[in-house]
Amino acid sequence: MEYLSLLGVVVIVVGFAFGLDTIAVVVISALVTALVSGIDFTSFLAILGKGFMDNRMVSLFFLTLPTIGILERHGLKQAAVNLIQKMKKLTPGRIFDIYMAIREIAGAFGISLQGHVQFIAPLINPMAQAAGKVNGELSPLEIDKIKGRAAATENFGNFFAQNLFVASSSVLLISSTMKSLGHPVSPSGIVLYTFPVAIISYILCLFYNHAFDKKLMKHKEK
Repeated sequence: MEYLSLLGVVVIVVGFAFGLDTIAVVVISALVTALVSGIDFTSFLAILGKGFMDNRMVSLFFLTLPTIGILERHGLKQAAVNLIQKMKKLTPGRIFDIYMAIREIAGAFGISLQGHVQFIAPLINPMAQAAGKVNGELSPLEIDKIKGRAAATENFGNFFAQNLFVASSSVLLISSTMKSLGHPVSPSGIVLYTFPVAIISYILCLFYNHAFDKKLMKHKEK
């Protein structure tokens, strides 16, 4: 009978395989798991509601999306491009280095400077492309590589440095989840072990970005 609780996993696999709505699949999977585990529907709703309330801070980033959209519509992207064109020594890789450093330092102080929609698309990617055009026009392939590298920089910062602030939603989520599973972990302990990971990832990104610039310049010389 214990294997019946795995039906929720089957629901997720089937739902994703058929391309169904992600949120609906996850909720239905949780409902199936609860019912086969002997949890009635009312108790399931109570658990779902409590989980949402305990971790509601995670969804606050949605508030930034309309703000970024308004700023981009009124010339944010062009202003960033104009700034980079005046700074001749900047390269795409150096811009990514600066962004990664600012992102990690700001994250350590609980300042939310991040996101593909909030920063990469309207600011970092246009700035990197403008820096790449200082020595000549970029080919479509080079533009795509810069876009990919900009997105990768954000992903590295998000994955390896998102838990640098003791009161961040991700740290509190990990702490509360581990505590509910019987493995108490303090938020400060999570941050302590995140710092060396963030530093190592930044150093590796420096080498990666340097190699990216060299490869880009080599193509320009050809």
